[in-house]
Amino acid sequence: MAGIYLHIPFCRRACHYCNFHFSTSLALQNDFLTALLKEISLQKDFLQGEPVGTIYFGGGTPSLLENAQLESILRALQQHFSISDDAEITLEANPDDIDAQKLSGWKQAGINRLSIGIQSFFEEDLQWMNRAHNATQAYRCLSLALEQFGNITIDLIYGSPGLTDDKWKRNVATAIDLGIPHLSCYALTVEPKTALDSMIRSHKSKAVNSEDQARHFLLLMDWLQQAGYEHYEISNFALPGHRSRHNSSYWQGKKYLGLGPSAHSFNGTDRQWNIANNALYIQSLKNDVVPFELETLTETQRLNEYIMTGLRTLEGINLSYIRQRFGKWAEESIRKASRTHIDGLLLEEKGSQLRLTGRGKLLCDGITVDLFSE
Repeated sequence: MAGIYLHIPFCRRACHYCNFHFSTSLALQNDFLTALLKEISLQKDFLQGEPVGTIYFGGGTPSLLENAQLESILRALQQHFSISDDAEITLEANPDDIDAQKLSGWKQAGINRLSIGIQSFFEEDLQWMNRAHNATQAYRCLSLALEQFGNITIDLIYGSPGLTDDKWKRNVATAIDLGIPHLSCYALTVEPKTALDSMIRSHKSKAVNSEDQARHFLLLMDWLQQAGYEHYEISNFALPGHRSRHNSSYWQGKKYLGLGPSAHSFNGTDRQWNIANNALYIQSLKNDVVPFELETLTETQRLNEYIMTGLRTLEGINLSYIRQRFGKWAEESIRKASRTHIDGLLLEEKGSQLRLTGRGKLLCDGITVDLFSE
């Protein structure tokens, strides 16, 4: 089944580390909604009638949407696409947007999974990140959400300056104790042109320490394994039955349609991405034109994408599939490139599956590049 991603490009506040496309001005929100509904109509044939198994509201901060706006988007999707009866429908939400009334409205609208941007349960960390919520809201929103939603994931950030091993352990332990069924945990990345990048360059903040990040990641894997979580993708951990179906479809190379400014789409052979400018996106849709750029992937690019996404998962990459789909040369090339990493206990081969070991997950990006075909 295919997936649909909707990018809602508005936030109340800019987090210091974020480089996603968003605006802190809500002035264009109504015009954006009109444009989004138009894009849904114009893109109705993109998936060629394939059933849609997942819908994901990302951003930005989708929880800024009014219930009526959310319902109008879902009605338009139902009108123009074949949505599965058991589709996973996820809404990203900030803790400061969550209350019992909003939760009830989201559930009534059809949302059945929440992705909540906690990041940390410590006040000083949230202030340093410039998050819009505080520590009290982080705890309270989860207590409320768990009353109405059984399928919840939260985001946590590790490796930030000032995050000690003890504080990191308490963050993870809090999620475990609350019974959160899915966690997405990310090492803090310093992206160019972000506030964090500027703060570090001007010595207003300590730089990120890669050794601290590696240690936090190893501790994380150990703690969550002991708690019964499945480490099914580099950054994602789930209790049995709670993997993200939407994100899994990306890693499995399934088709997906991206709607909204900066959203990406993939139809099996071509990749396209919408313009990352709210005003130009809105103006283009007023003229019934979806503003995107298109790239047709070569066979080598598709092989490398399979390696890049597959190697991040618990299952790894399938050498038999590579031989069948891309040819004997591709399998032999990967086998040759993987020998050093297998000998170094960074990769392991089980049957036809080639996957990262625990230590190998620390070096995923470098190993992936080594396996790429030129």
